[in-house]
Amino acid sequence: MLQFRSILFFIFLIVWTIPYAIACIVSFPFLSRVQRYWFAAGWCKVVIRVGDKLCGMRYRVIGWENLPDRPAIILSKHQSAWETVALPALMPRPLCYVFKRELLYVPFFGWALGLLSMIHINRSKGTDAFQSVVAQGRERLAEGSWIIMFPEGTRTKTGSRNKYKSGGARLAATTGAPVVPIAHNAGRVWPRNSFKKYPGEVIVSIGPVIETAGRTPEAVNADVAEWIEREMVRIDPDAYTSKPRANASPSADKPDASPRT
Repeated sequence: MLQFRSILFFIFLIVWTIPYAIACIVSFPFLSRVQRYWFAAGWCKVVIRVGDKLCGMRYRVIGWENLPDRPAIILSKHQSAWETVALPALMPRPLCYVFKRELLYVPFFGWALGLLSMIHINRSKGTDAFQSVVAQGRERLAEGSWIIMFPEGTRTKTGSRNKYKSGGARLAATTGAPVVPIAHNAGRVWPRNSFKKYPGEVIVSIGPVIETAGRTPEAVNADVAEWIEREMVRIDPDAYTSKPRANASPSADKPDASPRT
């Protein structure tokens, strides 16, 4: 049954994504920047709703009161594709993702993505790439968006962590924007590099604002990593019964079906 539900969800993604991307490409020239974003976010909302109904991937958000009423930079734990899809559907402001420009060439998905006000990175430009991120980031923040980045860079296995890269903290310190850390256990229901989707509850925990004015990127990055990893132990204690190792998989990477608190 688990395999069958996962297959159905995969088929749904294909059937849903292609016509929706075409609708975005056709309609975007007639919409404002903000209207384009919320139109695209509609795709995300349907995906997480179907993921809940079809595969049992429920979710619960705590810490709503920590979201600031001003532009900010969100730095999130990265365990799964779930949070990449879900956060635009859940957050009350437009999110601006920072991503490598190669994604723009992905058929349908990338084409629609290119019509949104996101931040594209040309990694071949080395240090100049960060200056481009800062310039684009200032524009997006001035428009009222929240910039979102995953400081670990790549998806981590449940119960593990990667080194927190300083790019997001550097951008925040350079622009003076506050940081909002987010922890979650989405790897329990949508593990990285896994076709199967598991029933269970994703807990998304929004942390308190970390101010960056007058602080070094290193100090900001350390605060982000400390809060997220401490919160991960709280919301998913079973994954941290033994000391986690970077890039290490816990003995039970398969999630339980029961909710976690």
